[in-house]
Amino acid sequence: MHDSGEGHSHSHEPHDHAAGPDETGARWKHDGVRVIPGDRLDPNTAQTPGMFRQAAVNAARVGAQKIWAGTVAIEPDAKTGVHHHGALESVIYIVSGRARMRWGEHLEYVAEAGPGDFIFVPPYVPHQEINASTDEPLHCVLVRSDNEAVVVNLPDVEAAERPETVYWVDPIHKQP
Repeated sequence: MHDSGEGHSHSHEPHDHAAGPDETGARWKHDGVRVIPGDRLDPNTAQTPGMFRQAAVNAARVGAQKIWAGTVAIEPDAKTGVHHHGALESVIYIVSGRARMRWGEHLEYVAEAGPGDFIFVPPYVPHQEINASTDEPLHCVLVRSDNEAVVVNLPDVEAAERPETVYWVDPIHKQP
């Protein structure tokens, strides 16, 4: 690593400082940034009934070591099977539509999210995605904290008849 003397150090791991400019350029050409076209996502990923997942970034497609990313679509007025993602953390970004999330041992909690909202799902939390719209598909982007699509479907969960609505309280910023 080279220290510029200004308190800044730059690491381009696994950059080989002994390589010449031609060798470095050729390496980054195929091992650098990847653009995955939206019409070339991979449906050969773990699925849950009621939704359609497609992988964009994972170990097999781009060599990702610490994340998985893709999309999910849920038809109008449809819901997924109950599932969790093992030890993985998940982030869901709502692109379009209205998501209703139920979670808990008996799906006893519920919250909704719309376009531009993010949903965080901690490890092992049983949950179910529901398209809250009767006429518009729900489209989301998913990101998980590992390179594989871990999905544990839980077909025998008995859902609570009346889930409790939970509103998120930001522990950092004051609420309006």
